[in-house]
Parts: sequence; C-alpha cells; structure tokens
Amino acid sequence: MTSTDIRSRFLEFFKKRGHAVIPSASLVTPNEKGITNATLFNTAGMQPLVPFLLGKVHPLGQRLVDAQKCLRTVDIDDVGDRTHGTFFEMLGNWSLGDYFKKEAIHWSYEFLTSKSEDIGNRGLGLDPNRLYVTVFEGDTIASRDEEAASIWKDIFMKNDVLGAQGDTRLGQAGKVFYLPAANNWWEAGDNGPCGPDTEMYYDVKNVFGGRPITRDQFIQADVARDVVEVWNDVFMQYEKKDGKIIGNLPKPSVDTGAGLERLTMALQDVDNIYDTDLFRSVMSALKKNSRHFDLKSARIISDHIRSATFLIGDGVTPSNTDRGYILRRLLRRAIRYAKSIDLSVHLHDLVDIYAESYKNIYPNIFSDKHQIKTEIRGESEKFERTLEVGIKEFGKLATTKKVNTGDTTRSSITGTEAFLLFSSYGFPIDMTVDLAKENNLAVDVAGFNEEFKEHQDLSRSGAEKKFKGGLEGTTDGHADPMVVRYHTATHLLHQALREVLGDTATQKGSNITPERLRFDLSHGAKMTEEEKKKVEDIVNEQILAALPVKNVILPKNLAEKTGALHLFGEKYDDDVSVYFIGGNLIGSGDTQTIDGAFSKEFCGGPHVENTKELSGPEGKWHFKIQKEEAVAQGVRRIKAILS
Repeated sequence: MTSTDIRSRFLEFFKKRGHAVIPSASLVTPNEKGITNATLFNTAGMQPLVPFLLGKVHPLGQRLVDAQKCLRTVDIDDVGDRTHGTFFEMLGNWSLGDYFKKEAIHWSYEFLTSKSEDIGNRGLGLDPNRLYVTVFEGDTIASRDEEAASIWKDIFMKNDVLGAQGDTRLGQAGKVFYLPAANNWWEAGDNGPCGPDTEMYYDVKNVFGGRPITRDQFIQADVARDVVEVWNDVFMQYEKKDGKIIGNLPKPSVDTGAGLERLTMALQDVDNIYDTDLFRSVMSALKKNSRHFDLKSARIISDHIRSATFLIGDGVTPSNTDRGYILRRLLRRAIRYAKSIDLSVHLHDLVDIYAESYKNIYPNIFSDKHQIKTEIRGESEKFERTLEVGIKEFGKLATTKKVNTGDTTRSSITGTEAFLLFSSYGFPIDMTVDLAKENNLAVDVAGFNEEFKEHQDLSRSGAEKKFKGGLEGTTDGHADPMVVRYHTATHLLHQALREVLGDTATQKGSNITPERLRFDLSHGAKMTEEEKKKVEDIVNEQILAALPVKNVILPKNLAEKTGALHLFGEKYDDDVSVYFIGGNLIGSGDTQTIDGAFSKEFCGGPHVENTKELSGPEGKWHFKIQKEEAVAQGVRRIKAILS
C-alpha cells in the first residue's frame, strides 16, 4: 500500500462518515497580532483549526477531515534515527462539538484494522493483536480517563484481541496502558484547547507476536522504537489561559491525528520511515551518488531537503531571522552532511524527485520546482565556501581539546571560541554544536550568546550614521563622546598591531564602552613588553600628528581595491562606507583610491574629526595598553584606555 493509497483511503473513510474534506493550510502560520505562544510554522494538524475548536463556526460544518502539512524542529537532533523527521503530514479527522470519545475511538480502530475493499470503508488492514493503546492516568489537574480505557477494552474484547481483559494498573499483561500527562495530555501551549488523549501503537517488527505485555514492557518497547505510535485521539475538553485550566469547553471536540510517515512505515512492513516510498527514491539517489555513503547522513539530507522544498513552496526564503533562519539551518545541515558523504549530485536536483512524487497532492511543489531549486542552489553555493574553511578550523580547535572518555564530563568549546568560528569564518553556532557532539565535545552556547551580543562588529553598520553593535553608551543612535574616541582608537590600534606583528594580526571582534576599548586579534603568541610598547608608541604618534579622519562612500569593488581592511566573510552592501585616517581621496570614477592614509577600514562610524581629540580636552591623554591575554587558540585580547 503506497503512501498515496493511505492518504486517499483516510480521506474517503471519513468523508463517508459525514466529514467535509478540507485542504491543507500553509506550513507558515499567519502573523496575527496578540497571539501568545505563536509559532513560526504549523507543528500539528490541529493548529490551523484552533479557532473552530474553541467554538467558532466552521463554514463546512462540524465534521472535517484533512491531511495537514507540518514542520517541527524540536527533535532535529534525532533526525536520522528510524522515526524522526522535521516535515511530516498529519492525517486528521475533527469533531467540532459533535461526536466525542466513543465514535472517535471506534472509527480509529475500524480504519486501522478494516480489510474491507468497499470505497469509503477501506481501512489499513493492520493486525489488531499488534496494537497497543495508552490513555491518561490522571493527576491533580484532571482525572483518570476511565471512559477511554473502557471503550478500548470493549472493542478489544468484541474483536477477540489477545490480552483484552488484562489490567495493567495491577501489573497484569494487557493492551491498554495508563500513562501520565507527559505522554497522554495534549495542549498547544499555555493558551487554547487541551485535554487527555489516547494513543495507538503498532508493533512494527512483531517483537511480541501479538501477545499482551506489561506496562514496563510497553515503555521499554516504546523507547526502543519496537512499538511505534501510529494514531492519536485528542479529546478537547478544557480551555487553558496563561498556563492554567480555566474551565470546560462549551462544546467538547475531537482532534484525531495519524502521522502519514509512521503509518506508511507500518503498512509497508519496514522499521523506519526512510525505507518507505516517501523517501525511498531520494535515499536510493544518495546511495548511488555518494563516495562515502553513511545511512544517518543520507537520512538527514533526505529529510532536510524535503522540508526545504515544502518551506520554499510555501513562500519561505533563507535568511538570518525567524522562518528564514529555520530554512537556512536545515539547508546548511544538509549541505554539511552532503559534503561528509562526498555527494556527487547537487542537492537542488533532489527537488525533482520530490516534485514528481507530490505533484498530484501538492501541485505547487511541481509547478514551483524551478524557483525551489534556485533558492536551494543559491544557498548551497553561498555556504559551501564557508563550510570548507569552517570545518577545517573546527578540526584544529577540536584537536586541542582533551576528550574525557572515562566519565560523563566532556571538554568544552568556550563561548569565545564558538563566536570566533562564527565571526571569522561565518560558521553558525548550531553547526558548531552539531560537530562538537560528534566529537564528544560540549559547547558553551550561553557564552557564545553573550559574546555575540557584545561583539557585533562596527562595520556591520555599513553606511549608516547611527552607531550599533559592539559599542555601549549610545542613546537613540548618538554615541557617548568617549565611545567615539575609543572607536577611532581601535582603528589606530588595528593598524599599529599589523605594523608590529605583521599582516596576519587581523581583527576578530571588539567591544567599546565609555571607560575602555577591548580588541580581539588573531595572533598565536603572547605579545612581549617590547611589542606592546611599540604599538602604544605608534598609536600615540598618530594622535600627536593630529591627522584628519575622513569618510567616503564607494562601490564595494572600489573600496576593496583601496586596500581598506574589512571582515572576512562579512556581508556588505553594494556601496560601503570607508573611514580613513590621514591621506586623501584621489582620482575619480572607477579610478578613485585613497592615498597616504595611516589607516583605512570599512566602517559605518561615527568617528572623531581629528586624532588630536583622542588626547583629551587638555591634550594630556595617552593611549595605554592595560592588559593583553589569550581568549582562545590563536586569539589574543587587548584592553586599552585613553588617560
């Protein structure tokens, strides 16, 4: 039975039982104001229908059925095992204040096990003896769901299912298990409908041969993925507001969900979703075209490219924020794993396979495949250049870390080291975390976030006249006068360091406050006292020389030809702002260049107008290095003041 057969049988079955077939909503959730706990994507089949589950009248009636596109990244680290993916389809039938537990459970069982070939009555024909069921055990918030348990036991007894009469609460072997809210309670966050659920599991490998088992055996089998959840009936009885149940819903509703991927796995007699027809062709292409095939890597690639295909099909494009960031993260992970297996085909060409298989269900995937492929190709070309250098640098870093294999302690990549991979090589933090796990290393993500906040580089402000990024002491875009002085001092310091230590001494980050400047640079050894003194002298000479500080906006290619310093891997606009200290702009048009400057850098400013301002109101201040220290392998940090 193909995945297409399963989807169509499901819709036909519930259509015959009075349900109106509705199309899938977009993966992208609406940007409605005032929604608490809003998500970027639809993560469950019920999400687009929440207003109707809360009482709003649906134009097509009280009984609905659909196949809803969903995306979840909360389990992204588990993708590549037998059952986890990011994109999936949720088959759902809905009662909006109409039928409740009895009908929902009976129809679930009937569809799962029916072997009828009549249109509208055709089910999946699963072996009922291999089904196991869970219900809510109750807690201080809501009582045990004895009603659902009783309905199930009655169904099993009438159909001569083995173990129908077992009472798992008393330690007996059986088919119905009582589990806590973590397993059998559904809610979409702190606000909205909620209630107990009953879940159906199938012994996909027939480990138990259809016999009854104890609660502990079931839990162990669930963890081992020997039994896999294939259906879930949620009974919307209550309403939550700000995390608390505020009462019963005026009309209890039913939200039934069946993951198409896991159902297909059960019906095609395989023990993982990647061996189903939903992925089989792509997995085959990956195996055929990789020089170092790895099963987990191939699964991650096939999942992430499918997710990216549907995201782009629903209007998402790669970016560094919100939905675009999720898409970018998925694509970059796929690119990294493609590189690890030495894939000889382009990732965007896999879109053709998915477009063909889904063209009759989601036609836009086929009609928009050129645009989808263009987006994936563009992101791949952009990131592959970064990836090669970043992986090499990560490898150097990883070899310096001592891995503890005798206990649970792992060596850690510091926040500064993770940030330097990001700022210097464009290496995303989630990629660092992924690689670290593979190398038994931990990452100080909190430290990275702190560094990220502090070290937004000055040049990020482009041609804007407002200050933002690594500078403190600013209000409404206007910088504190001392911050402006220290900003200009960092330019003098950067050039002085290059003169003393060589051109490899490049900026890795900066942070400026009204009290001091902090400057990180690439350098493999501790600076000697003599080197520090030379740097101080050079900076103070430029201050004493009273050099003018000038700004010019140039096309990016011309700005680069002037020799102005800029960050490796940084993204700049077509026109960039260049600040130069001393010297003059000469030439015109395409021949413009900067001649005789002590320092020239891509930067958005602001700066002092003349270096003499760094000597203070009375002309008595001097530039002094207070501290020079290591913060990561090959990176030194300087703290300096004007006083």
